[in-house]
Amino acid sequence: MKTNPGRFFEDYRLGEVIAHAVPRTLSGGERALYHALYPARHALYSSDEFARSCGLPAAPMDDLIAFHTVFGKTVPDISLNAIANLGYAEGRWLAPVWPGDTLRSESEVIGLKENSNGASGVVWVRTRGLNQSGTVVLEYVRWVMVRKRDRAAAAPFPHVPDLAKVVDPASLIVPEGLDFRRYDSTLAGEAHRFGDYQVGEKIDHVDGVTVEEAEHMLATRLWQNTAKVHFDRTQREDGKRLIYGGHVISLARTLSFNGLANAQMIVALNGGSHANPCFAGDTVRAWSEVLDKAETGAPGVGALRLRLVAVKDGAGAFALKGEDGKYDPSVLLDLDYWALVPV
Repeated sequence: MKTNPGRFFEDYRLGEVIAHAVPRTLSGGERALYHALYPARHALYSSDEFARSCGLPAAPMDDLIAFHTVFGKTVPDISLNAIANLGYAEGRWLAPVWPGDTLRSESEVIGLKENSNGASGVVWVRTRGLNQSGTVVLEYVRWVMVRKRDRAAAAPFPHVPDLAKVVDPASLIVPEGLDFRRYDSTLAGEAHRFGDYQVGEKIDHVDGVTVEEAEHMLATRLWQNTAKVHFDRTQREDGKRLIYGGHVISLARTLSFNGLANAQMIVALNGGSHANPCFAGDTVRAWSEVLDKAETGAPGVGALRLRLVAVKDGAGAFALKGEDGKYDPSVLLDLDYWALVPV
């Protein structure tokens, strides 16, 4: 058999390291498509001149371009037969990605647990993205629900990894040379800086984007994500193609510009859940909550810990969870991350 049917739950082994195929060289083309799809407009990723004024040699690739590229490499080995991507933890951006860099991915299986229905199980992996020099530019943990090929197949001994709830702000990596002392708020689009945000503050990002079938299909292909549930409508009983969760992340991040334009760089991913499925025709809106603040050792650079919540259609203001602790049906994404902002 020469074709690849993808791995099923019983095919994974705790501790195995999987080197993912097809490295990818990134260019301005990916940046242009990314900005057209979402449309992203944080100044540090949009302008070489703005980036140079902040101490960098040029504008790096958007943080989520790096994430989507690294993630997409893993899909044929990790989530080709996925039912759903469930969550993230312990994510850190360790080095900027520049146009011309070539990224590849590798993943270690760090957890396995069969579901009670015997038809699927959850796989935890720690994924690393490396550039052409072997430098790790990004690492994160994710867990995904994967179908079993054979219900009768023996399940591996369950092991659920113990994951940190928050990336220690002392371990955040600030890109070499980054300096916000000459930060131009006018060019960035907002005046709000580190000191203007208070822990517990919530921000309604106001705007909404209706997801189009063509756009999410283009985005999923762009990142070479081959998961069947995103392309093949026969994979779900309702006949719908599931929107790639990363597409929702980027939409919500872009919507957050209105109120968080100076949250320039994502440097850590503390946790995240794709709470409910998203489909074409849904209108995505977003709100954020300031969870924590931290200083960094870089001149003029602070860090905000932010909760970014994406909701769909007629959700109430700041919808999240009900009294039962379960996510409101309108909530699509609950993402907890650290971002660098000017002091």
